[in-house]
Amino acid sequence: MRLAKVIGTITLNQCTQEFEGATLKAVVPMNLEELRQENTDSTDFLVLWDELGTRNGDVVALSEGGEAAQPFRPAIKPVDAYNAAILDEINLS
Repeated sequence: MRLAKVIGTITLNQCTQEFEGATLKAVVPMNLEELRQENTDSTDFLVLWDELGTRNGDVVALSEGGEAAQPFRPAIKPVDAYNAAILDEINLS
């Protein structure tokens, strides 16, 4: 599980049935130093399946790879990352 910052919403030109019921968000994974600064300069982003209603600037805990599709079993969803939690507060002391 990694932490990432939400930087935007992904809009699809055509939506498949598997993507109904949630939104896709663009998120930037954050390392420890970026979490301390509460900012990231990275331009590499992941596409996140979000059913929790995140907003731009929220920090989320995400699951990637095969684990990202586990909450949907037995249905198959073509996702790379799944939003497991929205973090209200991070204490790094």
